[in-house]
Amino acid sequence: MSLPPNTLDYWRAELDGGRVSSRELTELALQAALNSCEAQATFIAVHATAARATADAIDTMRAAGVPLPVLAGIPISVKDLFDEAGQVTRAGSRVRNDAAPARQDSIVVERLRRAGAVIIGRTNMTEFAYSGLGLNPHYGTPRNPWDRETGRIPGGSSSGAAISVVEGAAVAAIGTDTGGSVRIPSALCGLTGFKPTASRVPGDGVLPLSTSLDSSGPLAHSVACCARIDAVLSGASREDLRPAELAHHRFAIPRTLAFDGIDAAVSAAFEAACASLSKAGASLVEIDVPEFAELAHINRQGGFIAAESWAWHEQMLGEREAEYDPRVAVRIRRGAAMSAADYITLLGERKRWSAGVGKRLAEAGCDAFLMPTVPVVAPPIAALRDSDELFTSTNLLMLRNPTLINFVDGCALSLPCHKPGDAPVGLMVAGLNGQDEQILALGAAVEAALLQAV
Repeated sequence: MSLPPNTLDYWRAELDGGRVSSRELTELALQAALNSCEAQATFIAVHATAARATADAIDTMRAAGVPLPVLAGIPISVKDLFDEAGQVTRAGSRVRNDAAPARQDSIVVERLRRAGAVIIGRTNMTEFAYSGLGLNPHYGTPRNPWDRETGRIPGGSSSGAAISVVEGAAVAAIGTDTGGSVRIPSALCGLTGFKPTASRVPGDGVLPLSTSLDSSGPLAHSVACCARIDAVLSGASREDLRPAELAHHRFAIPRTLAFDGIDAAVSAAFEAACASLSKAGASLVEIDVPEFAELAHINRQGGFIAAESWAWHEQMLGEREAEYDPRVAVRIRRGAAMSAADYITLLGERKRWSAGVGKRLAEAGCDAFLMPTVPVVAPPIAALRDSDELFTSTNLLMLRNPTLINFVDGCALSLPCHKPGDAPVGLMVAGLNGQDEQILALGAAVEAALLQAV
């Protein structure tokens, strides 16, 4: 048994109406977290005792008529990057098995608890969040729910986060996104994921990959779910999400880079989604964004991720490199060759590049970018595990489109746009820095148009 794939608002209504208790929801989630076919590779730690205690306390308050917060009694999973008081933050690595437990909750976890969430456990991830594929040689790789017989990647680095929601071990999951790590697994697993502007959600108590690019956001079953959780994480005052009017908005489809290497399934799903949006009244405009083609060269030395991860890992990597995933260690070590001058140049390039991207969007009179989240469907795990060359090229391909938005310090949603039964495909709706509320409203309208077309 597990939680059926229903939205946060559905379960809130069921709880408020007395048709289900938080303890019952929690038991269903724990059953999946402990016993589903992907359980062992999905969770690094399951908080069964604490989750039951929280659920029981919320049920008692609900029965007494105490006003409850927005996530009261809702099972949520958190990625193994967020500090929880008394828990070791391993970041998907064996290297930190002997690290001291966190003394206090991260701000994200603190806000989830204050909102009444039942934290089911800590989800597996790519070691230290350094890959978009989701493979983990230490704790295993949970298989994508689509074509499980073949054994396909879940996407990363928030791999366990996505699978916890798909498997019914959580109503929603909290992940991080440095170059696509919320959006990639959402796209490959048929979920909705929101990457906010980096500064929107405090990073206190989150083990960093790149302090310049890291952001924290939800993976769930709808835009409304993501918006409600984002409000909790960010402290936004919004309660209900109002979808935008598509007839009043223009979307820019970048001809540059975003469609290179696209496969037939993603291409067909994207074209069908565009047709649905046009029918709903949205204006779609193809534009050139030459800055997109520059980004690989700007990041040729490893970019912010290599430089900033090296600064954090230098001592530990020097002492315990044999315990790291070799594919993670080699990329962290790229940062050792970067000088202070290289880093300062990178800061300037990001500022120039971001201004150029913003100018393209403004000159086209568009409100957001529209592109495939990733250009291919989920590839098999085995081939990537066995070939360093294929791993590297596929990882770069998966990260390519999402990274464009991290580097511009923007915000984005990934929405499922495939037909039922087909391979999951993500549609990315992305905006510039601070446009989070607009992207959520546009995303809700896009979601409605896509659902109407099914």
